[in-house]
Amino acid sequence: MVKVGDMVRFLNTVGGGRVVRIKENIAYVEDEDGFETPVLTRECVVVGEAPKPATAVKVAVPAKVAEAPVLSKQVPEPEPELPVEETPEGEKLNVVIGYEPRDLKHLSSTVFDAYLVNDSNYYLYFSYMTRGDSESGWLTKFAGIVEPNIQLFIGEVNREDLPSMDRIAFQYVAFKRDKTFKLKNPALVEMSLDTTKFAKLHCFHDNVYFDVPVIALELVKNDVPYKRSGIDGPQMEKAIKEKKAADMRTRRRVVKKRSKQERRGETIVVDLHISELVDNIRGLSNADMLNLQIDEFSRVMDENLKNKGQKIVFIHGKGEGVLRNAIMKELNHRYKGHDVQDASFHEYGFGATQVTIR
Repeated sequence: MVKVGDMVRFLNTVGGGRVVRIKENIAYVEDEDGFETPVLTRECVVVGEAPKPATAVKVAVPAKVAEAPVLSKQVPEPEPELPVEETPEGEKLNVVIGYEPRDLKHLSSTVFDAYLVNDSNYYLYFSYMTRGDSESGWLTKFAGIVEPNIQLFIGEVNREDLPSMDRIAFQYVAFKRDKTFKLKNPALVEMSLDTTKFAKLHCFHDNVYFDVPVIALELVKNDVPYKRSGIDGPQMEKAIKEKKAADMRTRRRVVKKRSKQERRGETIVVDLHISELVDNIRGLSNADMLNLQIDEFSRVMDENLKNKGQKIVFIHGKGEGVLRNAIMKELNHRYKGHDVQDASFHEYGFGATQVTIR
């Protein structure tokens, strides 16, 4: 069992250090540079145990004094709370819940880990609840507090849990400790969750807060809690299924569609995720999907080669870097001479490259 003070290394990734505290099965591991990393205790391997506390020592007193033996008592010092490192962007609340598969290659049998990401300078008192569409009441899955700029493990999701997760709810109150701050309105967020996505590989995407593809839901974005639209969910779902059925009668092969492309000011933003390029990836190999993504990249570049000064952001995700490497190869050979840099992290997250046409 992992204890505070143990020296550990990580089971599924590179790194390790000394365990400085443990909360809710999460070990906070401090590396040699003083940085803390939250890791599940089951993913820590003890390589050096914490020093054992001093044993009680009997202290002798003069025989003429009729007193009971005195035992020395070691009182542990309270663990100091780490200072909060605030950022200008952290003054706005950004809260995400992510469902991370332990085995992405076996979605039909794997367990999913649920994490709450608090990307802000505020502490959050919160409760996380779920219910099925056929149920009338809510079930609290986790209630507690999450510190600023922390990813908190809030539970496991098994296959048998999915029927009770058609809807999720999130309540929160934001505050700071020992300093003045701007008030944030308490809020309740309620949204639907399509649990069939947990069995579909293409529904797991790269996310700036996670190292592996996840199903991520934005609960609060730039201080604005998620709000349900006035569209009736079941009717919308029925209409979508009917349209898909009609489309399948008129085509048999995967039909390429335009990537999600938008203009933000003078910048063209192109999403190269495969789900934005094709309606169905069934029957496509990894090489086929990569070729489609590179074809779309080339199409957009060719359309804008005459537009000097045009900025284009290609969103390719983190993943294993295969798509990014292929894009860089094209830029170094076929499209030489253009300015290339990582796109803004705050606007597009990790996994985006900006090209300026020259």
